Amino acid sequence: MKLPLSDHEYGEHGAVLPPQNHATHDGADIDLAVRTGIYRKLQEMRQFESRAYDLFMRQLVKGTSHLSLGMEAIAAGFGAAMRSDDYTFATYRGHAHTLARGVPMTPVMAELLGRSNGLMSGKGGSMHLTSVEHGMMGSYAIIGAHLTIANGAAWSAQYRGTGQVAVCFFGDGTTNIGAFHEALNYAAVYRLPVVFVCENNLYMEYTAIADITAVQHPAADRASAYGLGSQVIDGNDADAVYLAASAAIERARAGEGPSLVEALTYRHGGHSRADPGKYRPEHEVAAWKAYDPIPLYRARLVRLGVEEAELDLIDKEVAGAVDLATEEAIAGDLPSPESAFTDVWADGGSSWRN
Repeated sequence: MKLPLSDHEYGEHGAVLPPQNHATHDGADIDLAVRTGIYRKLQEMRQFESRAYDLFMRQLVKGTSHLSLGMEAIAAGFGAAMRSDDYTFATYRGHAHTLARGVPMTPVMAELLGRSNGLMSGKGGSMHLTSVEHGMMGSYAIIGAHLTIANGAAWSAQYRGTGQVAVCFFGDGTTNIGAFHEALNYAAVYRLPVVFVCENNLYMEYTAIADITAVQHPAADRASAYGLGSQVIDGNDADAVYLAASAAIERARAGEGPSLVEALTYRHGGHSRADPGKYRPEHEVAAWKAYDPIPLYRARLVRLGVEEAELDLIDKEVAGAVDLATEEAIAGDLPSPESAFTDVWADGGSSWRN
C-alpha cells in the first residue's frame, strides 16, 4: 500500500502538511470489534503518556522521557495485527509499543518513576522497557542497534519453524545509520520473517530529516536497493496502519521474507521532555495537531455506527485505569541499593564468572 505523494502538501520553509482525505478507509474490511479495540488502545496510549508528562513536570519521572503523543496510531495498528507470540522491538520512544503488546499500565508507570514495582524493578527507566512475557523484546536507546537484533529473533523463529514474526520500529533518523542498511540487506538475503517500520515523524532530534537525506522518503525510497517494495502509509490513520501491518506480517509468516513500511506521522511535542520543539514551523505543528489520530479515528467509528456513549465509556474506563496505575506506581518503594547488584548476569548474580 503506497500513499500517493499528492496526499501530502508541502508548505513554506519545507513544512510537510498532513493528507486531506481521512475517510479513505471508512469502508475497509475490518471487524468492528477490532476497530473498537484499536480505539481503546489509542486512548490507553494517549491518556497514559499525558499522565506521564504530568508526573514528569512534578519531577516524579526519573531521567528523561520520549513521548509518542500524536504517533499512537502506528503502535495501535500494528499491535492489533500481531500474534501474541510475535516479537516487538522499539526505540527509546517505546511506551506506546509496550502498552500495545498488553503490558499492564502499573508496572510501566512504576518503571518510569523508578520504583521497585516497575516493569524492570525501577532499573531500566523510560528508555529500556522490556517484557519478554508479552513479546516486548526491548526498547533500545542506541540508534539502529535493535534492527540487527530483530533479525536474530526472526532467524530464530525461522529456524524453529514457529511462524513468529519480528516487528522492528525505528525513527526516520535511523535510515541514515549503517545498521539500517546492514539489517535490511541481511533480512532480504535470508528471507527473514521480519517487518521493519519507519516511524517517520519528519524530524530526527532537532533537524528535519529532509535537510540531510538525499531522497524524499528516507525508508521507502531505499527499499528497492534490497529488493523490497516501496510502502508509504498514513501513520496517523490506524486503519491504514492495521491493513499494512496485517499484509506485511502475513507475508513474513508465509515465508515470503521481510517488508519495509514507512509510516508518516508527527509528534505533538519535542524530541524529549527537555526539548520545546521550537525549530518546527508553527503552521506545520498546528496542521498536524488538527490531524490528531484519536479524534479522527473516533469520528470514523461514529460514522460506522458506533454509539458516542460506547466510546465515552471506553474513555472513562481508560481514565480510571490510568488513575489506578498512577496510585499504585507512586505507592511503590524505591529500589534498595543492593538491587543494583542483581540481574547483572543471566543467573541473577553479579559475581564475575570464570
